[in-house]
Amino acid sequence: MKHTVRALRLPLAVSLLTAAALSGCSGPAPGIPDTGLNDPAKKRIAMRLVSSAENSSLDWEAQYPYIEDIGDGRGYTAGIIGFCSGTGDMTEVVERYAKARPGNPLERFLPALRAVEGSDAHTGLGKPFTRAWAKAAEDPAFRAAQEAERDAVYFGPAVRQAEEDGLGALGQFIYYDAYVMHGAGDTEGTVGFRTMRREAMAAARTPARGGDEKAYLNAFLDARVAAMVEEPAHSDTSRVETAQRVFVREGKLRLETPLRWKVYGDAYRIEKG
Repeated sequence: MKHTVRALRLPLAVSLLTAAALSGCSGPAPGIPDTGLNDPAKKRIAMRLVSSAENSSLDWEAQYPYIEDIGDGRGYTAGIIGFCSGTGDMTEVVERYAKARPGNPLERFLPALRAVEGSDAHTGLGKPFTRAWAKAAEDPAFRAAQEAERDAVYFGPAVRQAEEDGLGALGQFIYYDAYVMHGAGDTEGTVGFRTMRREAMAAARTPARGGDEKAYLNAFLDARVAAMVEEPAHSDTSRVETAQRVFVREGKLRLETPLRWKVYGDAYRIEKG
């Protein structure tokens, strides 16, 4: 998607956050098919991993009311994965909410949201809009609108592409996180998911084409890091190097717990999933 390093806008998390234990075993037994992120427990792990980077917290469900301008040139950043007023997905969230709850307090801001797309402007928005966004997060319909936008534009496409490439839960998460930060396509001054995947496939075969999964994932992460260091807002690569790369090295191809990682210097862990 379109996010700057979250450490720039949030206080650093405590040095170690311990995930609440979830029921179930730490990983599937050998021979059991990998259902990937279609498994609700695995999807929840993916949401928490992304939230550690986006919000310095494993509690992704606490992010619905969040909204602020983080100074990355994309206007307001808000919600569970950082929808932005400058890039259009925030507008789509509010449009979804308007369909589900006509006349809601955010609907009147739609003309202003459409007008500021492609810029960092707040014209017609400001405090009345940010207060309305935070208040709307109390409404289950608004929370559902955020989740629907996430799944339709980021999570769903990432998982489907990963499945086509023969990747398990870890690869599906790696694709999803790239979608969240970079978006699907290139924009001026940025590299999107599709270019990263194309470069990775030039360096290593996907499992679907007979390649080694770990080798391909490392090639994809190499392509992502190369893109990140060219963007000032994304130049801290710890989101990859001390998190996703660690999982690949440890062979956690099914996102088997326990998982331990660091992002922007903060340490996290999920003991069971």
